[in-house]
Amino acid sequence: MPLSEYEQRVLDQLEKDLGTDPKLGRTMARQPRSRGRLVLGVFGVIAGLAVLVIGAATQIVILGVAGFALMAGVALWAMLGPRAKPQAAPKQSSDKTPTGSSGAQSSGGQSKSKKGRAKDSRPFMTRLEERFERRREQGDL
Repeated sequence: MPLSEYEQRVLDQLEKDLGTDPKLGRTMARQPRSRGRLVLGVFGVIAGLAVLVIGAATQIVILGVAGFALMAGVALWAMLGPRAKPQAAPKQSSDKTPTGSSGAQSSGGQSKSKKGRAKDSRPFMTRLEERFERRREQGDL
């Protein structure tokens, strides 16, 4: 079902607003966390919980506090650690022009994606915008 003119204008405005939000761009360009670090964090939290329960059962306050500190420390270590495989995504996004000329970029984006998606280090929002423009040009929307 095609979009009405009003819906198309609203969608265009949302697209422009998303492109101008630097915090969202940084968030979407982040790499996922290391799976091994998260698994160790889960095991560490479980171990800290066990120490906390043992401390509460034996009424040794210092053991309970140590268990809680262990849980909190390991959870922070797992969540605030470095990201997996850092890439230079912001460097490539500065070479691109805003969405106004994405029609010229879409043919280059297609050839890059045909070469191999695993090597595509463009930011998520840039790829999403190019795919949206291609669909709009082809009349798939």
